[in-house]
Amino acid sequence: MSAEPMAEASPAEQATPPAAPPTAIDRAITEYLQHMGVERGLALNTLSAYRRDLTRYARYLAAEGCQAPDQITRHHVTGYVMALTDGSDGGTALGIRSAARTVVAVRGLHKFWALEGLTPTDPASDVHPPLPGKRLPKAISVDEVTRILEAAGADTATGLRDRALLEFLYSTGARISEAVGLDVDDISLQEPESGPAIVRLFGKGSKERLVPLGSYGARALDAYLVRGRPLLAAKGKGTPALFLNARGGRISRQSAWTILKAAADKANITKDVSPHTLRHSFATHLLEGGADVRVVQELLGHASVTTTQVYTLVTAETLREIYAAAHPRALG
Repeated sequence: MSAEPMAEASPAEQATPPAAPPTAIDRAITEYLQHMGVERGLALNTLSAYRRDLTRYARYLAAEGCQAPDQITRHHVTGYVMALTDGSDGGTALGIRSAARTVVAVRGLHKFWALEGLTPTDPASDVHPPLPGKRLPKAISVDEVTRILEAAGADTATGLRDRALLEFLYSTGARISEAVGLDVDDISLQEPESGPAIVRLFGKGSKERLVPLGSYGARALDAYLVRGRPLLAAKGKGTPALFLNARGGRISRQSAWTILKAAADKANITKDVSPHTLRHSFATHLLEGGADVRVVQELLGHASVTTTQVYTLVTAETLREIYAAAHPRALG
């Protein structure tokens, strides 16, 4: 009886190369994932993310000529971190958060290998995830602030309050919580010849500081105190709060936000503006005007000058933009 002829392989089977046998690194990664799933009890979705991240790491190491865990050096780990963010390994360039998550998986892998004796040292022990760049405070221009302030309020009790509140925020750089928490006795309005008015603010941790109030803010506040606040206070129960709502009670932070948003809309400001924007703009405009960073620190109530120094990045960015636009040989 003749043997049956062997079935020919399909074109797809002929074109598919046999899978490469797992390397020592592949096997060690599988062991780590099993440990994380069984002994650490990671969720399936988390394990899938780890497997995806470490599979990409294994491909990177193979391209670098690494065949076993003990051949991996710190140079390989840092190179992979760079590849994650620029896609130089042929994979998708990741954002800072995704790259940081992947680096955490790689660090955990190497720590496990070192503890299990698969490697003599941990080459990833001092390799840290990429950090997001410092977010620059959002500030708007002096012209935009002026348009908002001029659009705020009307010759009514609430209108006078709205103008006074926004002028106050920009003139003092106060946090919105500090402004709405003020009482009338915290304000000391003086005659112009006696110098700027003084405001007592209570910042984080109830830390008290004295801040000057510019003439525009002082005039708006005086108008509100004389012609606006008495009408609002008559509807309430005698609260000492400086800024009152329509029922005579202390105004809320959300109401202050709404007041600013309405003024920005009226001024045709399309940028996203919040009460904190006025605080950022206050600091930025002071520094652009030549104020010392430590003076601005005191005015803002920052415990550390490092917090204030982020605003110098804003002014430096402004300088770069002006230089690029104005210098004949700034751009080639």
